[in-house]
Amino acid sequence: MQAGHGINGTATDEDSVTPTPHAPHAPHPPHDLKVEEALEARDALAAALSQAGVQLPGMEIRTPWADDREAETRYALVHLGVCSAQVALLLADVILKGIAR
Repeated sequence: MQAGHGINGTATDEDSVTPTPHAPHAPHPPHDLKVEEALEARDALAAALSQAGVQLPGMEIRTPWADDREAETRYALVHLGVCSAQVALLLADVILKGIAR
């Protein structure tokens, strides 16, 4: 299973941040604001989806490989991962119900 929200919906900061490949690796500071913001967004989205009965098992945070001159990560993305067709249809249904409100 990938890092991120698994079966029980839990993850740790250390194992849920994945640098984007194709460049030399330079780790981000553990308290990087962009990463913290993305972690909060991932957790809020996972909680909202859970309340709607939807679970995306591969949610994680991805960051670009930092340049040696950069003190902070330029941006961090919430990667939603992959899901089954059944989960995708359930997610589409939840979205459409929200639009219909």
